[in-house]
Amino acid sequence: MKTHFKYLIFLFAFVVMTTSCNEEAFLEEVPLDFFSSSNSFVTLNNFESAVTDLYAQYRILRFSPDNASYAHHWGTDMMFEARETTEGSRFGSYSVALNPTGGITLFHWTRLYKIISGANIIIDRLPNGDFSAEQATLIEAEARFFRAIAYRDLVYLYGGVPLLVNEVSSPQTNFTRASREAIIDQIVEDAAFAAANLPGITQVLDGKVSNLVAHHLLAETYITQQKWDLAIASASVIIDDPNTGLMTNRFGSLASQPGDVYYDLFRVGNQNRSSGNKEALWVAQMEVDVPGGYLSSTGNAGNYFERNHACAVFTLVDPDGKVAVLGSRSNLNCGGRGVSFMRPTTFFQNTLWASDFENDIRNSPFNYVRDFKYDNPASAWFDSSAVKYPGPNLIAQRWRWYPWLSKVTTPGQHPDALYSNKELGLLNAGAGSTYSDDYYLRLPETYLLRAEAYLGKGELASAADDINVVRARANATPVAPGQVTIDYILDERARELSLEEQRRITLLRTGKLVERVRLYNALNAGNIQDFHALWPIPAGEIEANINGNLEQNPGY
Repeated sequence: MKTHFKYLIFLFAFVVMTTSCNEEAFLEEVPLDFFSSSNSFVTLNNFESAVTDLYAQYRILRFSPDNASYAHHWGTDMMFEARETTEGSRFGSYSVALNPTGGITLFHWTRLYKIISGANIIIDRLPNGDFSAEQATLIEAEARFFRAIAYRDLVYLYGGVPLLVNEVSSPQTNFTRASREAIIDQIVEDAAFAAANLPGITQVLDGKVSNLVAHHLLAETYITQQKWDLAIASASVIIDDPNTGLMTNRFGSLASQPGDVYYDLFRVGNQNRSSGNKEALWVAQMEVDVPGGYLSSTGNAGNYFERNHACAVFTLVDPDGKVAVLGSRSNLNCGGRGVSFMRPTTFFQNTLWASDFENDIRNSPFNYVRDFKYDNPASAWFDSSAVKYPGPNLIAQRWRWYPWLSKVTTPGQHPDALYSNKELGLLNAGAGSTYSDDYYLRLPETYLLRAEAYLGKGELASAADDINVVRARANATPVAPGQVTIDYILDERARELSLEEQRRITLLRTGKLVERVRLYNALNAGNIQDFHALWPIPAGEIEANINGNLEQNPGY
């Protein structure tokens, strides 16, 4: 017995001596019941979750409650700060808004680099993934698409920026700015990989990027490089796909009610391909009261377009100074629960539509609401036009009502929990979001992008043909080849893609921001400077970069 016990002691001592020499291995913590950097990127589900986060981060960038999400609409040729203050977060003043220590520039810089960081981590850790090479290629294609689209925003907003294509695993203070050309080249490389390896549009779920979305980004970037034939080829892949096409007949959730096909494009449930919408290329997915769905029926959350753009008409009184409005209502008269922050410029309100004011359906009463009727039966002015007969508070504060676009609200389709009286359509104070999915990209934008490439190549007839596909659906007068200019294309983008495209990015990409703001935006014409064609690098980023050379843009 003693001999056996001694043997066990000897064996234990031997094991201790032969294993204790590797103290680092002995002390290494192996997480078994929580995620860490060592076990978060192994399975396909791990990587797919990380890619899902890229979608979520991009959605936050475009549709968060933060005013900075809508910075690409305020202060352009189309929209201005409705209350005409110097409010920086709404571009009331360019010098206030584009402050190196301000929130707008930091919001976009940090959000975009967060997307790039997430994409780089995914790409660098793919070799450790426990799944097939085909699955790894698909994950890489999605990650590279998001890296490309993040750099796309960065390069047009800030110019040359630090170019990061690998995971940053420790603090760095030595960043330098790559050239604008190097960033553009990287966008092309990533978008081309995505276009070659992402599935076709019929093979992806609603909200997921397909090869066509990557081709659109590729075409846009080729235009920046003035590679017209390559841009035309990439855009043509999308346009010629048998699974895409403009919607020309009424469809979807309100098709049996008065309206038109353009109105239908923006009604609840109509945005995705699963609804039969063949011109939807990429759609932000939003659900009400669903975890991760982004929208809430108990308070404002996500996608603040209704709140920002629709008017605060529920405060209006009639010419006698009496209460003339029942309240915020879910209809085409009131437009939900807006607060009157984002107003159309005179150019976008009137000038842009002059030649086709009556026949262009994008300017129809269903899509561009140009009147408001007093709706309180107790008012002597009931059912009269507040535009024609304004009350004292509208006269004193003209921001309380202005023509607005119905695409940012959901008339008659707000979530049930937001109604204080559904029979009357009255909404409670929790309303204010846009309660539907929202477009990132529709096919008309690809037609107008290809027209831009044809214009660059000097093929004006082909450019006009593409523009006229879009205009024909809108019942607008065809444009003649000799009328096609970059400004005409920008005008047509404004008519078709209002509050969908990132207007500031488009104007910066085409070099037209400062010129068109001075021409068409009375509020900002006097405070935009030439150097505002680029945003400032956030001051905190420069100060923290003590061992690098992160130069500030001129003028700041």
